[in-house]
Amino acid sequence: MSDIQTSTSHGHAPEAHFDTKPIWRTFWILLGITMVELILATIHLKTGFPPKYVLNGVYLILTCAKAFYIIAEFMHLRHELKNLIMTIGITSLLFVWFIIAFLYEGNSYRELRNRYDRHHAEQSQVKAPAEEPAAKKPGSPE
Repeated sequence: MSDIQTSTSHGHAPEAHFDTKPIWRTFWILLGITMVELILATIHLKTGFPPKYVLNGVYLILTCAKAFYIIAEFMHLRHELKNLIMTIGITSLLFVWFIIAFLYEGNSYRELRNRYDRHHAEQSQVKAPAEEPAAKKPGSPE
């Protein structure tokens, strides 16, 4: 009997070779993008350059790049059919669009409520009464 037949006859499968090279490549790419983000944040905090709106745009692009790479590697979409990739990609973009739309509408509702709801506007300007110290109970120490 050959080794494969012998090992499978005892209930053991032959050893599979597992390549860790793609995992390390993914680790280094994601680490590199994260380090660029941290370096940009440190430069911005120390010098104020680049302006915050530019920095936010760069963060958005780098975060999307990381999300794309994570989806491609860990969901194995890089090796799938183009139609499946487009189906999942468009659905993901719609999900992000829904989140942005709901946040925008929620902020709009809050602003309109603050502007037109007279009771809410009055209550937001009333100061809370200061707390008075608790009265001393009879028989308690101090």
